[in-house]
Amino acid sequence: MLLSFQTALIPNNKQITAFKKASGVARHSYNWGNALIQDLLKKRESDKILKIQSAIDLHKRLVAEVKSVNNWYYETNKNVPQKALGDLRQAWDRCFKKISKQPRFKKKGQKDSFYLESGTKAKPGINNDGKRVKLPSLGWVKLAEPLPLTAVHNCVISRTANRWFIAIKYEVELPEVATSRPVVGVDVGIKELAVCSDGKVFANPKAYRRMSKKLKRKQRDVSRKVKGSKNRTKAVKKLSKLHAKVANIRKDAIHKLTNYLAKNHSEIKIEDLNIKAFLKNHKLAGAISDCGMYEFKLQLEYKTIKFSSKLIVVDRFFPSSQNLLLQLGKHRHKMPLKNRVYVCPDCDNVQDRDLNAARNIERWFDGIFIPKRSDLAVSSTASACEVDKPDNSHVVATVKQEVNAITTHVQLSRLFG
Repeated sequence: MLLSFQTALIPNNKQITAFKKASGVARHSYNWGNALIQDLLKKRESDKILKIQSAIDLHKRLVAEVKSVNNWYYETNKNVPQKALGDLRQAWDRCFKKISKQPRFKKKGQKDSFYLESGTKAKPGINNDGKRVKLPSLGWVKLAEPLPLTAVHNCVISRTANRWFIAIKYEVELPEVATSRPVVGVDVGIKELAVCSDGKVFANPKAYRRMSKKLKRKQRDVSRKVKGSKNRTKAVKKLSKLHAKVANIRKDAIHKLTNYLAKNHSEIKIEDLNIKAFLKNHKLAGAISDCGMYEFKLQLEYKTIKFSSKLIVVDRFFPSSQNLLLQLGKHRHKMPLKNRVYVCPDCDNVQDRDLNAARNIERWFDGIFIPKRSDLAVSSTASACEVDKPDNSHVVATVKQEVNAITTHVQLSRLFG
């Protein structure tokens, strides 16, 4: 299985300058090719004979028209502009297939990265001794942690906030896992990061919400500085470091959760959530983005392959929250989002909303029977057991009321302690 590995670099000032130059060359060649293709598409409206040039043709034209005029292109490795044009052509191919939108122009200081290559796959030329890595045209650079391979064929150098990282791809053998592993249904939410059908609850770190006051303060500092000044540059660096910290907290929680699920379960069932539609709700968009629901699904897709598990995506229209697990074959009832606990006044059954959804997701299969929907709402004043109105003797449900299912709150840091 092919995996990617990323670790931080510890470059000196001279190497940081070289990194910035290489990133500038990659950005310039990408924007040059993007402008060329956009101009060509406008001309094609009147002349259909014109064809979009390939990445090789774009590079040949870049060498003839741009590189020969700008000598600073020769200060970086030749693979830097070549790979940038290849990525551009790939982005336009995705646009032509209507998979994504048109590629945008890159801006200085935002997602700076460049590609390096040396040797061949049989004889890789990017070597490392565990503490340093020898990059082509750049020399030896210190590593924050050793790479899994002593030599690689290519790598990508990128910058996040004020730190530089190296990313490589390498082949790994699938790890050995237990033969008998249970099936689990997972309900991803905002209040809790994930609730499993076995009762385990994983807390949502809510990194952006916790750091919101600091982010506002740093953003205010940036807006008060004069554009183009050194003080503004310093303020932007502090803000970017805080944004990177928020992203790292979120990634750490999702990585630990998905690793635990894929390693300890044979089948993992999740809902096919329409994240794009959720983000249109501006009251919940910030909280949904802070969860990283889409990243959760992406990580499960490759980690289930790594641990020989199976990922099952439940039908988007399956009413996991409405269909009560203990009331099979009966009508499913409305479950407003404000009701977090289901209470049945007739049989005194109390069920947590998210745990109920996770258990319903676990028992889902193709062709499952879905009861008809009833207009009766499930709440503290309505019953799901065919009782229109509760007696006065029944206790009104509150948030403090205990549920009849045992839940275990799991700290993600202890899973990998």
